[in-house]
Amino acid sequence: MNISTSAVGFILDEDQTALINKKLERIKYAEDLVVDLIVKVKADKRYFFESTVNFRWGAVAHVSADDYDFAACLNKMMDVLDQKVKK
Repeated sequence: MNISTSAVGFILDEDQTALINKKLERIKYAEDLVVDLIVKVKADKRYFFESTVNFRWGAVAHVSADDYDFAACLNKMMDVLDQKVKK
């Protein structure tokens, strides 16, 4: 599984990057099913997380979440992403 993380409009600090990596371990069980996982973080007044998952069988899933808090937004996205991967 190739994981790509990028930030738009700001620079991710070490704590934020570590938190993202820690939360992404939640889907490690599907490592052999996922080819690529692309996570984009946008910051304005709110945080916007968008992730795209490319599965081995050709399916693509797109998940997004937004919140005023970085960690809360990441948790929302991970909840939905986890459900998509389980399907």
